[in-house]
Amino acid sequence: MTAYAIAHLREAAPHADLVAYMERITGTMAPYGGRFLVHGAQHEVKEGHWPGHVVVIGFPSLAEARAWWDSPAYQEIAPLRSRHIEGDIVLVPGVAEGYDPSATARAMREVLPTS
Repeated sequence: MTAYAIAHLREAAPHADLVAYMERITGTMAPYGGRFLVHGAQHEVKEGHWPGHVVVIGFPSLAEARAWWDSPAYQEIAPLRSRHIEGDIVLVPGVAEGYDPSATARAMREVLPTS
């Protein structure tokens, strides 16, 4: 099942380390089937407040996303980003083909208190 690395990164001043990170990151993802789905696009906030930028990287599975994150190649370049940009990064599995949220709603309804 497809999985995603999703980053919410705050604004940062340009820095040579960030350029080096961006030059090298694709090479760290390739062995794990990762590819950018969102990077550097202007987002539109519909609710709440979301300063900064959104990055989404797709992987064939959660195992491959984890393997990329933990890989020596990525861990070598990660400080080039983390020293200069604050943010939140999560790995999350996608939903199965044909996912229907109404099944989740039915399960939730079953545990609601009755009045």
